[in-house]
Amino acid sequence: MAILSREEAKSIIDKTLALSKSDEMSVTLYGGKTGNIRYARSTVNTSGESEELTLSVTSVYGKRSGSTTINELDDESLEKAVRRAEEIAELAPENPEYMPMLGPQQYAESRTYAESTHKIDPEFRAQAAADSINPTSANNLSSAGYLEDFSGFTAMGNSKGMFGYNQTTSVDFSVTVRTEDGTGSGYAIRDFNDVSLLDTGKVTQIAMQKAQASQNAQALEPGKYTVILEPTAAGDLLRLISRSMDARSADEGRSFLSKRGGGTRVGERLFDERVNIYSDPTHPEIPATPWTNEGLAAEKTQWVENGVVKNMYYSRYWAERQGVKPVAPPSGIIIEGGDKTLADLIRGTERGILVTRFWYIRAVDPQTLLYTGLTRDGTFYIENGEIKFPVKNFRFNESPIIMLNNIEELGQQQRVGGSMIPAMKIRDFTFTSLSDAV
Repeated sequence: MAILSREEAKSIIDKTLALSKSDEMSVTLYGGKTGNIRYARSTVNTSGESEELTLSVTSVYGKRSGSTTINELDDESLEKAVRRAEEIAELAPENPEYMPMLGPQQYAESRTYAESTHKIDPEFRAQAAADSINPTSANNLSSAGYLEDFSGFTAMGNSKGMFGYNQTTSVDFSVTVRTEDGTGSGYAIRDFNDVSLLDTGKVTQIAMQKAQASQNAQALEPGKYTVILEPTAAGDLLRLISRSMDARSADEGRSFLSKRGGGTRVGERLFDERVNIYSDPTHPEIPATPWTNEGLAAEKTQWVENGVVKNMYYSRYWAERQGVKPVAPPSGIIIEGGDKTLADLIRGTERGILVTRFWYIRAVDPQTLLYTGLTRDGTFYIENGEIKFPVKNFRFNESPIIMLNNIEELGQQQRVGGSMIPAMKIRDFTFTSLSDAV
């Protein structure tokens, strides 16, 4: 399916809006192509490609709303969708937190689309898998991986004149490599908007090296250690902070940003002064759709500056209630790093643990952001600036709040899961027990 142009999408949305009899109506048009290939034990077991084109209608009477979704865009189907949404709205209870729809908005241009990714076809996916499988098989290793690509568009409009259109592409690749005896495991992951930046063979080489180096791991006593977190591991924990900066949760006393006795901790220094966190939908390496589900424009926002909390995100409803400007939540975060490579951080470590990634992370205490989870796929002991031997995996109990107060050094950034995360050297990271899992 060809991606609908801005003009084509607007024509369909305008036609749908013209059918409305409700007080307000919004229309979202979404379409795209999703492809994937999956392999395990160095053999492709599934692959596929699907296309979709859907239109969602929300009709509103006062504070009562109803929605319906269709995948046929002929005139009769549009008419049925609008009437059905209106029927549901008339039957729905009032939503006391409903906010009137926005009028025309100005959205920044975000370069989320790459033609190279849009052109991915089954042959490309097969070659990407082969580039990962072949080197592992040649080295008597077993690989399991997954590649998924998407190219599509989103358009939205409403009866008050708001309209937005954005094209986007993405590709995600992950691979786990195991040794023949099952005692060594390595992992690597990459994500981009532009597939020309992805080399599945090079990514697999990283996982291969970790798998071979992690064979026959030794047990270390749990306790507090200096850790070097690769960007993947650091991102596993630090993205949890960005999801917890909601103003309403803080105001209602349910957040790490809540202050005892009332109020929030915005303006307080909660982290090491080297911590700077912001989001920017136009960032060249992690571009994002420039609006939220509410139609609110996403803007560059400083969340933490020199360790001080500067902002929380506000829904339109909560912003109006609190008498402030609404602030869009981050789609991805940028944590400023340093110039040192991972190897530089290792060389400067007298005694510590190198962590590839965390897994099975679960909340222990949401108000302190205390989490538990496991290391996985490559955990190593460092002594006198060198990796000495692989170690058995640990269970950890740690809060990213404490972690960002125990920074020793920040390394170079890497895109991880739609965010820019640096490698980190952290002191006094808490490992509570051992795990026999590889």
